[in-house]
Amino acid sequence: MSTKYAGSELDLFSGALNWKAYWSGLIRPNIGRRILDVGAGLGATARLFANLDCDGYLALEPDDSLVDRMKMDAEKGLFHERFGVLCGTSAILSPDQRFDTILYIDVLEHIVDDKQELTRAASHLLPGGRIVVLSPAHQWLFTPFDEAIGHVQRYNKRTLLAANPAGLTTERLFYLDSVGMIASLGNRFLLRSATPSVAQIQLWDRWMIPASKVVDRITGFGLGKSIVAVFKETS
Repeated sequence: MSTKYAGSELDLFSGALNWKAYWSGLIRPNIGRRILDVGAGLGATARLFANLDCDGYLALEPDDSLVDRMKMDAEKGLFHERFGVLCGTSAILSPDQRFDTILYIDVLEHIVDDKQELTRAASHLLPGGRIVVLSPAHQWLFTPFDEAIGHVQRYNKRTLLAANPAGLTTERLFYLDSVGMIASLGNRFLLRSATPSVAQIQLWDRWMIPASKVVDRITGFGLGKSIVAVFKETS
C-alpha cells in the first residue's frame, strides 16, 4: 500500500551539492556491499553512491509516485548498475533479505516509534552490519518547517542513542554543520518560515557548509544542526 509523502523539501534541497558531498563522504567508510536505503525519496542518496563498489543497492520508498520517478531515473542510468527499488516500508521485507548497511538518511525523524523501526531493521542486518542514521539535530531548533514536512522530532545524542536497538553497539555518534546552526537559529527565533527559499538554501550550501567543514573539525564534531549515528551489529 502506497503512502503519499507530505513533505515538499525533496526537490528544494536537490541542489545542496556541498552538503550532500560533505555528509556522504563522512559515512562512506561505513557502507558495506549490500545496501538498503529506507525512505529513499527521489533517490538522492542512491545517486551519491552510484559509483560504490557494492553487490546491490535496494531503495525502499512508501510513496509510489516517488518510486515511479526513481524507476525512470534508473532507466536513464543515474543509479548504481545493481540498483533496485521497492514500494513500501521495512515491514514488507522478507526475513531472508539481509544487508551489510541500512541507511536512514533524513528519515528516522518522520517515524513515531523510532526504536521499533530500528529494531525491525536490525533483524535484516548481516553479521557485522551497520545502521547509519542522519537526522536533524536538537529539538529546540524545531520550526514550522519541521512540522510542515512531517518531522516528529529532532535528535540529540541522548535521544538518538535511546533508539538504538538491543544487540547493536554505537560505533560513531557526532554532529555536523556547526555554522548552519546560525541559519537554523535565525529561522527558529526570527523568520519562523514554514519553507526556506531557494536563495536561503543556496546561501547555506555555498557558504555555510564549506565553513562548517572547518569549524566542525575544530569543535570535534560536537556542534551542529544535524546528527549522525552508526550502529553496528556485533553478535
